[in-house]
Amino acid sequence: MPEPIANLPIGKILVENGFINNKQLEEALEKQKSSGGKMLGDVMLELGFVSETQLAQALSIRLKVPFVDLASAQINTEAVMKIPENVAREKTVFAYAINHNRLLVATNDPVNFYVFEDLKVATGMEIIPQISTKTAIEAAIGRFYSSQAMDNAVSDLESEQMTTQEAQQAESDARVDNAPIVKLVNMMVETAFRVNASDIHIEPFKTRTRIRYRIDGELVEQDMKVPISFHNSIITRIKILGGMNIAEKRIPLDGRFGTVIDGINLDVRVSTIPCVYGEKCVIRLLSTADEKTRKITDLGMTDYNYEMFKQIIRCPNGVMLVTGPTGSGKSTTLYATLGELSQPNVNIVTVEDPVEKKIDGVNQCQINAKAGMTFAAALRSILRQDPDIIMVGEIRDGETADIAIRAAITGHFVLSTLHTNDAASTIVRLVDMGVAPYMVASSLVGIIAQRLVKLLCKSCKEEYTLTDPADLRLVGKDKPVQICRVHQGGCKACHGSGYSGRTAIHEIIVTSNDIKELISRGATAEEIGAKATENGTRLLRDNVAEMVLAGRTTMDELVKATYTV
Repeated sequence: MPEPIANLPIGKILVENGFINNKQLEEALEKQKSSGGKMLGDVMLELGFVSETQLAQALSIRLKVPFVDLASAQINTEAVMKIPENVAREKTVFAYAINHNRLLVATNDPVNFYVFEDLKVATGMEIIPQISTKTAIEAAIGRFYSSQAMDNAVSDLESEQMTTQEAQQAESDARVDNAPIVKLVNMMVETAFRVNASDIHIEPFKTRTRIRYRIDGELVEQDMKVPISFHNSIITRIKILGGMNIAEKRIPLDGRFGTVIDGINLDVRVSTIPCVYGEKCVIRLLSTADEKTRKITDLGMTDYNYEMFKQIIRCPNGVMLVTGPTGSGKSTTLYATLGELSQPNVNIVTVEDPVEKKIDGVNQCQINAKAGMTFAAALRSILRQDPDIIMVGEIRDGETADIAIRAAITGHFVLSTLHTNDAASTIVRLVDMGVAPYMVASSLVGIIAQRLVKLLCKSCKEEYTLTDPADLRLVGKDKPVQICRVHQGGCKACHGSGYSGRTAIHEIIVTSNDIKELISRGATAEEIGAKATENGTRLLRDNVAEMVLAGRTTMDELVKATYTV
């Protein structure tokens, strides 16, 4: 007689449903013995054998509790508001539907009956638990409660619409301290953080204030109607937070403040600039990762490129440069590299403007141009600090380039960034800055050029046949091939964009002896690039073409990231 499903161990269910194999189960059970009482599911998550969703689906089979995918489920706002936000966060539950006066509640712990009893008392409704992942529940809580609070804050503002005379006094301190303005600014920052936006743009026009978030590199306009009469109050509130001069409106200003959202410390940078209808403000959100620094392998580097990368960072001295346009993830790659190099027996010193992430065990210095602490001045001082590895945030001029290269020649490993279009042209740029070609040749150990490309949403991407000869040439094919494209209008999982997340593509040149020789005799970027390709460098276009053929991204992204005339 078969064993009842409810009594089956979770490992057996995962094997039977093809999520893991027997060998992985044995390895996880072995690891569990030495884990100090961890649940088997948690051990398998740590080992990377299963995803949170697969584990939740296996629990769903075992406990006979339905599984719900909150990213694509129809969410009833009335149901959401039955449970207060603080209760939802504390108990990790999310009410998403009402069925005949019964409340459907997503939970990652469906056997915790005390929670459902409390919810039943609080809501006065019968509770039907549904299984979901903790990550999906927390994302849904952030998304829905924030958007509701934003709508409420805007409604509060609209209900306070003033007469023209009162509108002229909207900048007074008493007006600025009004709760709706404070609430709106707070909710704006919180919502932006929860939808993974990197920047908030607050822009004044003749009849309205437009608010846009930059998500995955694209600006997305927010569906909130903020009357222009409140624009000055919003900007003044942000200036107060950023420690800026609220009386000065004629010149660009910069400020910063710190805040904590969902337990994560945020460093918020503020920049204002005078425009025709008032001041435009851009707020940049930087997660001051007291979180862990991400590993290089998490950033999209292929196994082939990772092997080349390891050759570079094994060098005891020399210069490694990460290049690409603004916003291509150069700093993230540098931090991940420092994470790989950081050891108790190594002294790492960085010079940055600004310090974006704080890394444990690394000495980080902040540039202060007003006080005379420039990149060049800081770099000179750091050489007297007995460093093994030096990270320079950016090589901006010939002086910094010269000191960085001299530091490498005298036995230090130097990491830095430079704004160039590809790896080969970086060498020519250094020579243009005034560094002697023989010094570049003797110090440079490797260059990583990178771009960010958007990934297709797995839930709604569509397959089609690529037949255009010009496009086929771009992906290195001469016959029609099956690739994927964006589903028009997207889906709930990708918020209608058709894309979900971004990854980096890399082009890595390891400066071997033949390349050093080319640099010394002043070769062009084309000659250096050709030799690097001969030595095994995979170009940016090769990497992204591979992703297009694998159905991970689109032709549009290939063109945007790598097309040149």
